[in-house]
Amino acid sequence: MPDSLTHDELLALAAEVLDIESRAVKSLKTRLNNDFVAACQLCMDTQGRVVVTGMGKSGHISNKIAATLASTGTPAFFMHPAEASHGDVGMITRNDLLFAVSYSGETEEVVTILPVVKRMGAKLLSMTGNPNSTLARVADVHLDISVAEEACPLNLAPTASTTATLAMGDALAVALLKNRGFTADDFARSHPSGNLGKRLLLRVADVMRSGTRVPAVSPDVTLRDALFEMTDKGLGMTAIVDAENKILGIYTDGDLRRTLDSGADVRSTTISDVMHTRCKTTSADVLAAEALHILEENKITSLLVADDAGLLVGALNIHDLFREGIM
Repeated sequence: MPDSLTHDELLALAAEVLDIESRAVKSLKTRLNNDFVAACQLCMDTQGRVVVTGMGKSGHISNKIAATLASTGTPAFFMHPAEASHGDVGMITRNDLLFAVSYSGETEEVVTILPVVKRMGAKLLSMTGNPNSTLARVADVHLDISVAEEACPLNLAPTASTTATLAMGDALAVALLKNRGFTADDFARSHPSGNLGKRLLLRVADVMRSGTRVPAVSPDVTLRDALFEMTDKGLGMTAIVDAENKILGIYTDGDLRRTLDSGADVRSTTISDVMHTRCKTTSADVLAAEALHILEENKITSLLVADDAGLLVGALNIHDLFREGIM
């Protein structure tokens, strides 16, 4: 049994791996040429979907590339090349683009399906580490992702090459994203269940409390009656509004503690005597994430929602945003 690596040897080896892989990615920049532009155009011109395929480690990378393309505006899915030879090639139509990934460019399972794809008239985009390989030569467009060495000390396990492949796939996906005018809202629509989707899609109107659930009192009520309203609605505050429902101010749990410390009588003090007139508000159509920013920036926990005329239309607190996954 060989001796275990020392602490310093382990760190040195890890640093070497990162150096090798970073050089592999950096070297791709020298190969960004007309082929990359042609690859982008091929994807843009595809009327169907981009079908990404690869075997082994390249297959894992291909799966991720397909997922990235699909979530950034380019309809795509992964097809296992071994399953393709047993019927799954039927997933491909003449309007699709086969995006084949193989570092050697000679992977048998991938090369086997090429005649079928060519016969149906579908286009082929390949990504290999060998520009003279079968896959590179028969492709309509080829991207060179060759690396000088693998990070594996035996120079066998795909390491730097898979990193380079993934990076080139990301470069292609991002270029297509920009070229399609894909926006943050588009991204959110393809991730509706995730926190990101919620942060980008949910608006204050979707989260706020409205109608009778909004605590509100007139300015002439006593502090005691205002406290009853706050307790009943459970938002830790109440709005103070005039007869037309225009916001005049706000009173919060924190204000109550300061009022009691001052010795004020809750039965005789009117809410207008202790309310804050310069309260923070938001509108119903802004993003819920923007409302969260207002709360955090001003170190408050509740927010009134007003329309353009300053009329009270809703209210929310930080717990409402937490329940919706905005935080």
